[in-house]
Amino acid sequence: MEVSTTLSRKEAVLSFVWQHALLLVSIYLMTLGVVLCIKSDLGSSVISSLPLSLSIAGARGLAPALTVGGYTIVMNFVLVGLQIAVLRSRFNPMQLSQLVIGFVFGWLIDINMMLTDWLECATVISRIATQFAGCAVMGVGIALEVRCGSVTMPGEGFPVALSRVTGVAFPRVKIVVDTVLVVLAVVSSYLFFGRWAWNIVGPGTLFAMIFVGLEIKLLNPYLGWFDRLLSYRPGFRRYIVGLARFIYRRNPRD
Repeated sequence: MEVSTTLSRKEAVLSFVWQHALLLVSIYLMTLGVVLCIKSDLGSSVISSLPLSLSIAGARGLAPALTVGGYTIVMNFVLVGLQIAVLRSRFNPMQLSQLVIGFVFGWLIDINMMLTDWLECATVISRIATQFAGCAVMGVGIALEVRCGSVTMPGEGFPVALSRVTGVAFPRVKIVVDTVLVVLAVVSSYLFFGRWAWNIVGPGTLFAMIFVGLEIKLLNPYLGWFDRLLSYRPGFRRYIVGLARFIYRRNPRD
């Protein structure tokens, strides 16, 4: 007897909701890691280096006054626009959902900036510890986000588009794109501040580029538990009915 593996409409909806709930958790961890790297003052992560430079410039009246998350949203939207320009007719309209993910990513950065407002790194040890913690948390978030297999982040979507058009392997294109973002952050530092801002692009930035990739490779073989969690089908209706029965038994009507 063959067992049907086709999901019903209800199961498909629950699966979609569950998948994206876990994706949201993954993105939250990524943004928390990004914020911790910023707080360390040893250099932000690649994805936040340019938004951080522009945000600091904005706070000094040298650029539009947007938060780090705000500039991250703008950058993500630009990256999606570049994908459309590069791929043209080959661009899949479904990839416009990257705009949603890009917005959520930037919004969560600002949320985590507020939640960690109390964190101050006054010593070298605290800065190193915060940078390490940020990279570690960010690595976990990225590893889980990839496992979700949902919408591609704009920061990966643009290199994928370039790889498709040029035929160059994705890892090489990704390195080039990341390097360009870092260079733009350095250029903006000289443009706005007249110097290399080490708290924006510093040794922590280089450490993040190396450490996060290695961490993801080390973590991947041990993420089977997340795959099982991802394939779980939460029976929300059953739990709600069970909770209602429990409440009713504790508080029976007269």
